Formats: sequence, structure tokens, C-alpha cells
Amino acid sequence: MFPYTAYNLMKFHKMNPDCPNCGLHFEREPGFFFGAMYISYAFSVAIFVTVGVALTVLGDYPLYVYLIGIIGSVILLLPVSFRYSRILFLHLFGGVKFDTRYGN
Repeated sequence: MFPYTAYNLMKFHKMNPDCPNCGLHFEREPGFFFGAMYISYAFSVAIFVTVGVALTVLGDYPLYVYLIGIIGSVILLLPVSFRYSRILFLHLFGGVKFDTRYGN
């Protein structure tokens, strides 16, 4: 779906218009991937909770450690959560199923 790696920060959001293997058109309709924002939000909340609970279990830290840890981890994982939210949204609401014949 994506021609560049997730951590190519200038181009991590670029998508192929069509699948290079099977020719599937990814954007089902104009603005289709706006719905992926909700999945990305859920990923961000999961990261917030996970890092917050982990820091709480590891020790009693001041507030700035929580803020730096949570915001830093969300920023570091942004390219990955962006991509997986689009992939998941396409599979859930775009009617696309994985086909093992193409492998990618």
C-alpha cells in the first residue's frame, strides 16, 4: 500500500493509488480514509494508557516524566499507527480481504 518505509518522515503518508501486485484501487471513494482517524485515535489512546500504566508500575515519577513519555511515544509511533489505521480501515470497511496468492 505504501511505496516508502514508515520512518521516511517526509513521505510516510504517501500511498500507492493501486496495488502493484493485483491492481486493487485503494481509495474506495473520495475521502474514504477520513474514517481511519477514529482507528488512529483508538491506537493513540491505547498508547497513552499503556505508557501511563507502565510508568505508574515502574515507579513514582513527577508529572513531566509522564508527559514526555506519553507524548514522545505517540510521536515515535505515529507513522506506524497512521499506516495500520488505514490498513485496518480498508479491511474492515472497504470490503478488502487478504489474498495469500499475492503474498504482500
